[in-house]
Amino acid sequence: MKVKYSFLIIGCLLLLVGCGKNTNKLDLSGTVVNASSGTIYLQRYENKSFFTLDSAQIVDGKFKFEKEVNLPEIYGLAIDNSGNPFHSFLLLLDNHPTVVKLDTIHEFKNTVVIGSKEQDLLNELSGKFKTPVNEILKAHPSSLAALYVFYRYYSYRLSPQEIRGGIQLLDTTFLKTPYVKVLEELANNLEKVAVGSKVPDFQAQTKDGKKVKLSDYLGRGYVLIDFWASWCVPCRKESPDLVNLYQKYKDKGLEIVGVSLDNHTQPWAGAIEKDGLVWTQLIDPKAWAGEGVKTTGVRLIPYKFLIDKDGIIVAKNLRGEDLDKLVASYLVK
Repeated sequence: MKVKYSFLIIGCLLLLVGCGKNTNKLDLSGTVVNASSGTIYLQRYENKSFFTLDSAQIVDGKFKFEKEVNLPEIYGLAIDNSGNPFHSFLLLLDNHPTVVKLDTIHEFKNTVVIGSKEQDLLNELSGKFKTPVNEILKAHPSSLAALYVFYRYYSYRLSPQEIRGGIQLLDTTFLKTPYVKVLEELANNLEKVAVGSKVPDFQAQTKDGKKVKLSDYLGRGYVLIDFWASWCVPCRKESPDLVNLYQKYKDKGLEIVGVSLDNHTQPWAGAIEKDGLVWTQLIDPKAWAGEGVKTTGVRLIPYKFLIDKDGIIVAKNLRGEDLDKLVASYLVK
């Protein structure tokens, strides 16, 4: 009987040891080239935005994370917590120990990642954005890096049919992920925002936090909906053109409604003041996960829709001189 109990005890101990092995235990360490001390943030990546998940102290330029997380998955590393996506280094982590040499200068272009096979593949694919996405997905159907490239760099320039075709090439393990959910919603919504269609309504917030609908601003003339963000460099470069456009046509029946994808209101308000954006400004703090971009199928900013008094989409994704000429064709008689 004692022998049986001994085997039982040994078996239970082995089971406990096996159960204690966690394949999702993160093994992430590294150095920060531009900082010997301070705080580094591990961020979850959600719909093209980054949200703080954990933090670690930088000691003599070194850091380490051992948090239990989902793997493989997409994360971010940052040394500030501003919410600006360009201040975060996108990192694909798998079950391999990973070492990062984080260089925050020049948008992380000199950062080195060792150990993550998914990051290696992402680096390889980053030079092939002219390759048809179907070729990439057929070659790497089970790769998170290939799914990310499809989701991030191809989806905004594909038709609904092409998006659905790409999804069919993915390994079935990806079909319930948030990335595929966004792609499926995008394909469905793009079919609803063709020129000549009625613009879908959505909710956003004013500067004082009041919830309003896009439809509150329609019906009186032509409305230019401008999706932008304070951190978006191309958006900010367009600000002078939009200011000129508004001044030329505001008395002829043009209104502009800016919809910001900032996660925080302070940088948004600062950009409005600095750039002199005097027209209606709204914000959706959910950014890329918000109603505005989801219902209109926007996956790249700046992006604009010109809407007539009946709520019909007259044109989309125009800018500069082309936008000016189009507005003039409707408002200058």
